[in-house]
Amino acid sequence: MSGRSFKSDETVDFVVVGSGAAGGVMARELSQAGFSVLVFEQGPRLGPADFEHDELKYFFLNGITVDPKVSPQSFRKTPNEVAKVAAGFPPAWYARLVGGSSNHFTANYWRFHEIDFNERSVLGSIPGTGFADWPISYQELEPYYTKVEWEIGVSGLGDASPFDPPRSKPYPMPPVPVKSSGVLLERGARKLGLHAFPAPMAITSQAFRGRPACVHCGFCMGFGCEARAKSSALYTMIPEAEATGRCEVRADSYVYHVDTDSSGRASGVHYFDHDKREHFQKARAVVLSANGAETARLLLNSKSNRFPQGLANSSGLVGKYLMYNQGAGAHAVFEHDLNEYKSVQVTRVLHDFYLSDPKRGFYGGGGIDGRIDPQPAIWALSSGGELPFWGADLKARIEAFPRSMVSAGHSTSLPVEANSVSIDPALKDAWGIPAIRVTYKDHPDDLAFARFLQDRQVEIMHAAGAQKVWRDAVAEQVFGVHLLGTCRMGNDPAASVVDKYHRTHDVRNLFLCDGSSFVTSGRGQPTMTIQALAFRAADHIGQFAKRNEI
Repeated sequence: MSGRSFKSDETVDFVVVGSGAAGGVMARELSQAGFSVLVFEQGPRLGPADFEHDELKYFFLNGITVDPKVSPQSFRKTPNEVAKVAAGFPPAWYARLVGGSSNHFTANYWRFHEIDFNERSVLGSIPGTGFADWPISYQELEPYYTKVEWEIGVSGLGDASPFDPPRSKPYPMPPVPVKSSGVLLERGARKLGLHAFPAPMAITSQAFRGRPACVHCGFCMGFGCEARAKSSALYTMIPEAEATGRCEVRADSYVYHVDTDSSGRASGVHYFDHDKREHFQKARAVVLSANGAETARLLLNSKSNRFPQGLANSSGLVGKYLMYNQGAGAHAVFEHDLNEYKSVQVTRVLHDFYLSDPKRGFYGGGGIDGRIDPQPAIWALSSGGELPFWGADLKARIEAFPRSMVSAGHSTSLPVEANSVSIDPALKDAWGIPAIRVTYKDHPDDLAFARFLQDRQVEIMHAAGAQKVWRDAVAEQVFGVHLLGTCRMGNDPAASVVDKYHRTHDVRNLFLCDGSSFVTSGRGQPTMTIQALAFRAADHIGQFAKRNEI
């Protein structure tokens, strides 16, 4: 770890709030462009030696994720209900450490397809939703998708799927080695005339830019990578930002208010340090990359006389149109050991059902992959079909684990205005700051498509030779890890929060860049697009700053 250490009275060019997939990109790109950058991260800084293969700690005791004991959240399905403090997983679930959720993600790195950006024009309106086109196209974003692949390191096989969007360059690394689940998904798909292909993964299949190849430990989803093979911001963007000598990453520093001056410009941020002491950091511009829930919360909590509804919220849309991404699971047990607990989660995926088809009678599209999904303890607690959770039959449940795999379906979530992140009127966190209240109820089309996709998954598993297949329940979601759409992008200030360059319509030197700017949800794997948007935003923001247009 190197980099700059700014004094308390210095005014930095850019404050970046959040150090994850988007914040890491913003930090590197802006500091390499010659600007001073101070990154705030509310969680600690951990390194490879700090990450553990501890299911209890990471999945049940909030080892690296937001802890509801100190950062509680409330949940309700509709605005007419009184929100209740969420038990179990918080409704907005994310990692809380330097590198953010890029530390514990599965590392599926699909590009959005061309249709994702203009689907409203193709399909028309959908009643009860804010379904809209993006103000940018796939063609505008394609160079930045390529930049993500080559700058952070993505393993894959270009043009392996007949449904892939156009690309200007191959992947920098070959795919990770195929696993049993990948072989079986591909076998079942081929029998049904479907097209499984090597999954693009933000995991190194060979040495890349000073990082080693994956060691196939099996602990990717939900865990940090001690081998540095996962292309998280912690190992890619953050060190390169610090190497410029113009960037400081300030961990254990919780930003709770963005300040504005008499002219309505962002002037800096108020934050708590590790010991809950309050500080103010001056900045010439502010970039929020705190995730789709915390960015909205920060804006809503940054009220002032000039911005009584919350900062950058003249549209009234800050926090609205939250999208989680729906999904479905089909578990399968085979005759022989698969040993899925080894290596990465996913090695094969198919996109035959990516497009929405009006003939189905409902909106939705998505992809299917083959994976392990749960680790052993979670398998014993929540998987295994109808096998009992106690007694002698529990042994049969656990013994099925090495012979098992999951077909995971990833699909769309429509933008519904009532689905939102707002401020709970009574609940506060351990710092005394008003807490997140999530309102969320899946659109009927999203549930209908998830069931359709699950039917296809079951067919594929049977075609692959499964001895036994059972379904996860397709149900209304009460928590999400994909936190999208709460500060949507658009050309009209009355119908969006940021413009196509991620500048807020209301505050010229305030930018938002993370999942909050999404207009539609895509098909379930947003991080690749979040980072492509961040590279694009940083490019334009840097140009604006050099022309003195901020």
